[in-house]
Order: sequence, then structure tokens, then C-alpha cells
Amino acid sequence: MWSRRIHRWISVAIAVPLLIVVCTGTLLLLKKQSDWIQPSTRSGSSTSPNITFDQILSIASGVERSSVQSWSDVDRLDVRPDHGIVKVRAKNRWEIQIDTTTGEVLQVAYRRSDLIESIHDGSWFHDDAKLAVFLPTALLLLVLWFSGLYLFWLPYQVRISRRRRKIAG
Repeated sequence: MWSRRIHRWISVAIAVPLLIVVCTGTLLLLKKQSDWIQPSTRSGSSTSPNITFDQILSIASGVERSSVQSWSDVDRLDVRPDHGIVKVRAKNRWEIQIDTTTGEVLQVAYRRSDLIESIHDGSWFHDDAKLAVFLPTALLLLVLWFSGLYLFWLPYQVRISRRRRKIAG
């Protein structure tokens, strides 16, 4: 039957990318529950920021593991006014959480969630992998879903047809 054959071969074709997406997606679902994946957010002493960008860079530069020497070493700043902190994410994936009132370093931790996300969407492998491998995998998974529903429904359809023939016959 064509549906079983399509279902079988598509399953084989997308097995590895789908396994990557499922495993990394599971880790990403757990990122708030695991400090190993994503450091938990600390709270600062106040919600009114008193430090400048220059002070943030100076404080981050004082953290040896971050390797931050200039703004070019910083991937992004995540300002959390409600927590009274700023997260400095270095390009080497170290995260420094700084109290925006006192300038105190509240936490320094390695952040794996961004790496896991780039593996999840395929960009870690190559820039073109997102569109060349992972997008077709998603579309083929949709085909698998429809063919799986068809294969699931088919025996019921056959039983219904047989009953109708018995009643009519």
C-alpha cells in the first residue's frame, strides 16, 4: 500500500534530525527547572537601576571566566528591572548577573540553553541547515502525521464498509 511505504521511508529519512529536535526540545522545556541548562535568575537589591553601561562593562570585565574585555565580547544584555538585575551574556556563553543598584556580581554561570537552541533549530550545524534539513524534516513530519492518521483510520473504515455491505446485502 502506498501510504505504508511513504510512511516507512519518510520515517527513515527524518529519523536523525527528528531525534535531534526531540532531544533538544525536551532539554529546552526543562531549562527553567535546571540551572545546568540555564542559570536561574537572581534578584537584585532594588528595582531602580543606578549603574551605567560603562559600569556594567567594567564589572563584567572583572569576571575572568567571561573573557569580556570590550563590548565586542558581549553577545547581549538582558535587563530585568523587576528583578533589579542585568544579565551580561558573553560570546563564550558565560552569563554574569549584576545587581543594577549596587553593581554586585550576583552569579556567574555557564549558559547552555542558547547552544541547545541552536542545535534544536539546526543553525549550529551550518547556517543553511535550518532551511535545507530541519524545515524539510518538519514538513515531512507533517506528512507522516497525516499518513499515520490515515493508516490509523483505514481499519475502521474497512470495518464500517463491511458492516454496511452486510446490512445492505
